[in-house]
Amino acid sequence: MMLPWKQIVLLSITGCLAACTEDVIFQGPRWRTEPSDLILPINSPDHHATITCEAEGSLQLQYRWSLNGTLIDLGNDYRRHMSGGSLIISNLDKDQDTGVYQCMAFNTWGSILSRRASIQFAYLDNFKTLSVRSAVNVREGQGVVLLCGAPPHSGELTFAWIFNEYPYSVQQDSRRFISQETGSLYIAKVEPSDVGNYTCVVNNTVTKQKVLSSPTPLVLRSDGVMGEYEPKIEVHFPDSVPAAKESAVKLECFALGNPVPEISWRRTSGVPFPSKVKMKNSNAVLEIPNFQQEDAGTYECIAENRRGKNAARGRVSYHAKPQWLQTITDTAQSIEENLFWECKANGKPKPSYSWLKNGEQMMAEGRVQIENGALSITALNLSDSGMYQCVAENKHGSVYSSAQLMVLASPPSFSKSPLKALLKARSGSEVTLECKPQASPPAISLWKKGNEILQRTERIALFPNGTLKIANVTKRDAASYTCTAKNRFGTASTTGRLLITEPTRITMRPTNMEIIVGESIVLPCQIACDPALDVSFSWAINGQLINFQGDRDHFERVGGSISGDLMIRNIQLNHGGKYVCVIDTDVESLSTSAILVVKGPPGPPDKVAVEEITDSTAQLSWTPGRDNGSPITGYIIQARTPFTVGWQAVDTVPEVVNGNMLTATVVGLNAWVEYEFRVVARNIVGLGEPSPASAKTRTEDAIPDTAPTDVGGGGGTKSELVITWEPLSEELQNGEGFGYIIAFRSVGMVKWTRAIISTPGVSRYVLRNDTIRPFSPFDVKVAAFNNRGEGPFSSIATVYSAEDVPSVAPKMVRARSLSAAEIEVIWEILPSLPERVLGYEVVYWEDDTKPDTVGKVRITGNYTQVNITGLKANTVYYLAVAAFNTAGPGPQSAPINNTTRRPPPDRAPLNIQWNMIGSTLTLHWDRVVAMETESKVTGYLVMLKRHRYNDIHTIFTNKTTAELSLSASDNYLIQIKVLSEGGEGVGSEPIHIHKLSMGARGSGANSLRRLSCSTVLISAFFCSVW
Repeated sequence: MMLPWKQIVLLSITGCLAACTEDVIFQGPRWRTEPSDLILPINSPDHHATITCEAEGSLQLQYRWSLNGTLIDLGNDYRRHMSGGSLIISNLDKDQDTGVYQCMAFNTWGSILSRRASIQFAYLDNFKTLSVRSAVNVREGQGVVLLCGAPPHSGELTFAWIFNEYPYSVQQDSRRFISQETGSLYIAKVEPSDVGNYTCVVNNTVTKQKVLSSPTPLVLRSDGVMGEYEPKIEVHFPDSVPAAKESAVKLECFALGNPVPEISWRRTSGVPFPSKVKMKNSNAVLEIPNFQQEDAGTYECIAENRRGKNAARGRVSYHAKPQWLQTITDTAQSIEENLFWECKANGKPKPSYSWLKNGEQMMAEGRVQIENGALSITALNLSDSGMYQCVAENKHGSVYSSAQLMVLASPPSFSKSPLKALLKARSGSEVTLECKPQASPPAISLWKKGNEILQRTERIALFPNGTLKIANVTKRDAASYTCTAKNRFGTASTTGRLLITEPTRITMRPTNMEIIVGESIVLPCQIACDPALDVSFSWAINGQLINFQGDRDHFERVGGSISGDLMIRNIQLNHGGKYVCVIDTDVESLSTSAILVVKGPPGPPDKVAVEEITDSTAQLSWTPGRDNGSPITGYIIQARTPFTVGWQAVDTVPEVVNGNMLTATVVGLNAWVEYEFRVVARNIVGLGEPSPASAKTRTEDAIPDTAPTDVGGGGGTKSELVITWEPLSEELQNGEGFGYIIAFRSVGMVKWTRAIISTPGVSRYVLRNDTIRPFSPFDVKVAAFNNRGEGPFSSIATVYSAEDVPSVAPKMVRARSLSAAEIEVIWEILPSLPERVLGYEVVYWEDDTKPDTVGKVRITGNYTQVNITGLKANTVYYLAVAAFNTAGPGPQSAPINNTTRRPPPDRAPLNIQWNMIGSTLTLHWDRVVAMETESKVTGYLVMLKRHRYNDIHTIFTNKTTAELSLSASDNYLIQIKVLSEGGEGVGSEPIHIHKLSMGARGSGANSLRRLSCSTVLISAFFCSVW
């Protein structure tokens, strides 16, 4: 078949179809979707079918279809048409449309055939006889087979049986089985309950049709029960069962017999079944999913009851359609070259091979040789271009592998691979110049140095592929070099200049160093080089290139064009290792390296374990961490309990744990306390990170070894002895069952009385006894105990029993109002009493009918006067005085009353004027007149404060003027307050006298309006003084 693509290929001679194999773009068709088999219901409601076919490729793709090897003439076929490449068949006809279809896709580059696909039609006819079938007579205990006899059909069927009437169906079990191969119903041993009518139901899985047979009556004979007999296999698989790869294989086996036989399976080879094999329907069906070649072999079904056994066997053989192991790929080759393609496939039986070119069968002749899956064509010419397919086929299927062959013809061209205009080389090195023109067929190359044709010498090598090598170059080799390439289609050349440079030398190298973590260093890397060279520096650590952008916090390249020094800031442990400085120039690459050892504190130890523990010691072990460049010199053991704040260093034996030790004994622990331990290593750099904590471990219990402290007491009520102490913390209790023993005796007595308290948190014991005299001294001591025993007693303390309150009230109580907020109370000291007097308590209230207004002032000592402050102005207060001691206050004196004075005026002096002459300040202000509800004005207080001094000078005057002598070198703050019988009134706004104001005058802030402290000559920091 002559195709138009041949005309285009012929243009390659004059139009240079392609420059080289690497530039070729393969544009022939290739399959995207190939046809698949279809099974259609014969009475499909759609009445049409679509066989999919889609290819991809450049230019316009076209398609053709064939049916059973004959080209379909779509132009004259009203039922068939194409959509893209897919074939659509309307008004389906079983006789005309059944068969094998194949799609061809083609464009100007060639044609390819798809895999074959078939269309089949599924149907299911009705049973011919609709009347009741003949009855089957059987004895009880006998086996029976009820035949189904499926009607004409196409497509996969499934079978079921109805018992008597729908929806009652036969349920399969070890006695009843429905074969999906024959459709028949098998009853191994008939029972009376089986008597009835049986109807076979046939389903077509494709058409979804269902048809029912006529009923078959099962009648029980009256001539007795069938005796026992050995199994008779009625259902068994064929002697030879072909099975496709990856298919699901089902083998059926069922036997009649009395008793009902049991079914079992085995492989005659003795190989056990893999886990994927399933037994169903009481072992009547053996199912092998995803069948593989190793599943092939002889299978045996065994039916057995107590009367005997029977067996059936058959061979399951494996078959598989071809699958590719090696396919062909698109290839571009120069004209006159040889082509060799090979494809390989596996399958069972072994596949045969054939070759297609543009959809047509190829034959071995002349330049074309075909052997199994190998195709060879010698001396390619332009007409050999096209689409090729290797076909692997056996009786179970076929597979196609497609590829495009392009035969190229073009003159030499250096457009893609010219010589570099300037090539630099180090003196003494070897130079390689490659001559790689794009040419089909390959070109012949010629080299020139200047105008001189190069010949082979001891230093100059010319290779068949056009490569030129010059060994041990010198300055004399510097020149222009030209490569000329020629084939039968033309000639081309390329030229480049070779420049010889002096070798590069490293003038300063990094040296091996040791450094402490956190320090900074510079690793030098400096060179001397030919000025014609471009130089670049790079650094690597332990084989990994340093990313200066990503790790700029630590690494920086410093220096000029001939220096690649590396600065490392704040060195970390992971910065230790081998550093390599790489110097790259146009002609060579040099490197120099150094080892940097970073020393740091040790890493954390690990696996801290408590090997043995007592009530006060713990034997620890651990494994060492990394020494981080400096040997470990010692370890510190730390412990933590629920009672400590964080981790605490503990004492050990030995006292100093050196770096070679991995065990130590912790001493001085408290009994019955849960401890965690950790270990910290140290070296000459410092302390490292602590290890993970050990598992929590409790020390053994022990007798308390600490006595309670701060034993004392006293107070309480009559006939009481109150004893107090500081309770022991939980970490000092040393075990369970903790409590206190309180021992006491009257001073001078020998025998101790003991009391037991079993509550750990209690810190107070009260002894109540009417025989206890007030304020009698007792010797007291306290000890702790637990389940292990009693601990030591505290030192003996003297505690006094409760005393009586004073029995007499103070006399001659009187009161005097001092101001609007203060009253002075005076009384006469009490004479000597039997009871102790520790001080006096003054109780005051506003109204006898309002006890909630009571206030109280208590003074300790032998005082007879107290001032009560913070009172309301012009208010009547009632007052009483009582003596007190630890037992409380005694009887109160008879109440007296006193009225606080009226409040002072609530207005500050106004219109303050001041005049400064020399160092004398004269002040004037308006008189403040008290209202009827206010205390009478008795004078004024002038308050003076120097800047940066805390002391305040106060001057009293009963006039409205005052003179002050001030220092010329200070700033002053002045305030005036009104004074009355009710106390001091409101102060004026502060007046600021600046040292620059000497010889000036002014008015106070209250004369006309109020000013803030930030007014000119008023400094803000004075404002807060008042």
